[in-house]
Amino acid sequence: MLRIIEYLVFAIGAAAIIVVSYLMGQWSYSWLPVEASTDAQRIDDLFCFLVTLGSVIFFGVIGMILFSLIAYRAPKGDYSEGHPIRGDWKLEVTWTAIPTLLVLIIVGYSFIIYQKMDIAGPTRVLGELPVGIQRANAQTINQNIADTELIEVISQQWDWTFRYPKQNVVSKELHLPSNQRVRLVLQSKDVLHGFYVPEFRIKQDIIPNRNINFQFIPTRVGKYQLHDSQFSGTYFAVMQADVYVDTPQDYVRWLAQAANHPSNTLSLAASEEAQPPHQVFKSNWYTVLPAKPKEVDSSNFALRNFTNDQ
Repeated sequence: MLRIIEYLVFAIGAAAIIVVSYLMGQWSYSWLPVEASTDAQRIDDLFCFLVTLGSVIFFGVIGMILFSLIAYRAPKGDYSEGHPIRGDWKLEVTWTAIPTLLVLIIVGYSFIIYQKMDIAGPTRVLGELPVGIQRANAQTINQNIADTELIEVISQQWDWTFRYPKQNVVSKELHLPSNQRVRLVLQSKDVLHGFYVPEFRIKQDIIPNRNINFQFIPTRVGKYQLHDSQFSGTYFAVMQADVYVDTPQDYVRWLAQAANHPSNTLSLAASEEAQPPHQVFKSNWYTVLPAKPKEVDSSNFALRNFTNDQ
């Protein structure tokens, strides 16, 4: 009878863990910014899957610990040794097979998401795809290469510049047409930078002396923020730029306006550098002044240098 109760408690606990983990996974969607590209939903689904699986592992381990503390608690005054489990091949196979299976599930699902993604960037850098992986073909609108909007993204410490070669427009703001494939040519003039817009769920390293093609389809009209995801120097944290996803009509209108009135936005890094130094708070922890350097007699200094040279 006691064994039946243990099995029943274990089954109820397992069901509760599955339900709570599923709810945690669904809740994880609210942790992320809005979805503004065709690939954002796929990335969010993968994140939800990982949160759900991680919750199952976390609550499962905690549940087993609590179950063991309650169900197999030694009686008061019992100091005898526990049941020996060394050399149990069934247990060893179990704790080896389960993590292996979980890793294979994560790899398989991640690979499926990778195949469905419309981003093309790292393949241009490597020159070839990994063995056994086929190129991911886009399955959304605007498949014609002629319809792809080409934009050059030039990064340098600590500023972004965007050039539209077809319209001969140079801007400090990145404007993108909605529901149309965009191909960014990422360039760096100095060090390693990173193109990262959280709402697009895309991030691409920018390597100096290389042109990296990067494609995606923005879908949500609005204003977003471009960040440098790499530590590119002192002011990398303020290396930001405004990103606008416009309707096709507004995008054409902005291109015509930008061609006649180029933007002269001040770099945030330059603004930060121009700020006078200020003290956020006074800690009353006074710094010890450095000791005064000792005076060196010129004759002794010359003699010591002569001895060292010998």
